[in-house]
Amino acid sequence: MMSTITSSRWWRVAILFTIHYSLFTSAALTCPAGAQPRHWGYGVSVNPNWQLALDEWVRQWLYDNDAFAVSVEAIHSALPGDSSAIDRDFGYPTISVGLRYGDNHHVKMQKPRTTDYFSPLGNTLTLYGTFSRPFFRSRHWEADYTLGTGVGYSSTIYNKTDDIDNELIGSHLSIYFNAGLHVTYHPVSNWGIKAGVEFCHHSNGALARPNKGANSLGPSLSLVYTPYYEATTHHPSPSIHHPSPSIHPSPTTHHPSPITLDLSLGVGGKTLLEDWHRTQALPVSDPDYCTEDFTFYMAYSLHTKLMYRYARRWASGIGADLFYGSYADHVADLDERAGRHVKHSPWSVGLSANHTVYYHNASLQMAIGYYLYREMGSNAKEIEKPYYERIGLFYTFSALSNLTLGVSLNAHLTKADFTELVISYPIKI
Repeated sequence: MMSTITSSRWWRVAILFTIHYSLFTSAALTCPAGAQPRHWGYGVSVNPNWQLALDEWVRQWLYDNDAFAVSVEAIHSALPGDSSAIDRDFGYPTISVGLRYGDNHHVKMQKPRTTDYFSPLGNTLTLYGTFSRPFFRSRHWEADYTLGTGVGYSSTIYNKTDDIDNELIGSHLSIYFNAGLHVTYHPVSNWGIKAGVEFCHHSNGALARPNKGANSLGPSLSLVYTPYYEATTHHPSPSIHHPSPSIHPSPTTHHPSPITLDLSLGVGGKTLLEDWHRTQALPVSDPDYCTEDFTFYMAYSLHTKLMYRYARRWASGIGADLFYGSYADHVADLDERAGRHVKHSPWSVGLSANHTVYYHNASLQMAIGYYLYREMGSNAKEIEKPYYERIGLFYTFSALSNLTLGVSLNAHLTKADFTELVISYPIKI
């Protein structure tokens, strides 16, 4: 019924390109038309950081985890007087587009008793966008949190010739995620000194192997040019002083009805952790021993969720999820050859709690689900929990009856399972 895709690189490029396109199109389209120069600012930052060993195995072979990053970005701020109600609800946030260069040449790995050399992590260049939400502003001080995503390019990746212990990054292209907490001091309205702490993550979303992911944490220091800042201090965030107004009526609401039944179809794929384990266990003389090339398998999903939009910024609801993995027969064959006799089925069914955060036409969708049925072999039984997580970035096309397009990552206990492109349509109730 559904075939295995062996030309994996093209699918990976297509999915990552869509992530890039949806991210930066959303950032551009959410900026008000005809914005004046005072909306724009700029920043440069430095970020000394440490690579984190979140996996018990990585903790055994990660050495010299000191790293350093520098970023430059253009910053767009929503302003009172020419912004929408949802901008007011978010306290007049900023959207940034930037470049980040991560110098990781000190970060090295070496598994005990495997090689006589250290495997480097490699440096990374990342194109990203961030959403910054201020939760405190005064004449001289500001505090905010940021969330960001983008696409990274790593110069050095896993290979069995001279980087065999680098299980953090297994592909040149990777998905980037960032979260930060900051305080900014404005000695004058047009300039600010910004300090905070940043968490950064690069991984390929199971589109390639290996995929433990590179995670860093560290302080950041920035110099920012903020010609818009004085205007925002004249109108403090109403979310701090006043409750958010009801969405009925609201010109920024995508759905006049607060209750919708959202129907979604996802098409994506993954490489298998089972294949990774198999190649690691092969004899050194085998040509597939520690290979860098893995077969890419298609994954499909169907989601229905009943959502209640109780504020301009938020909606919550419950849903049912149906998954189909084209790799089930291959996993069954691997288990059979290893003498493991367990059930296998390409179908999985779950129930989920869903939450969506809206900003104009862009939205961040999250879900936590519980499997009612899943039989994906012995590896799944050993390492997967009965629950799953899903997070994605989406854009709603108002002119197309609120058709929504985005990219979503499905995971088990934060470990990526597969990445998919998702199209969704809301039915008003």
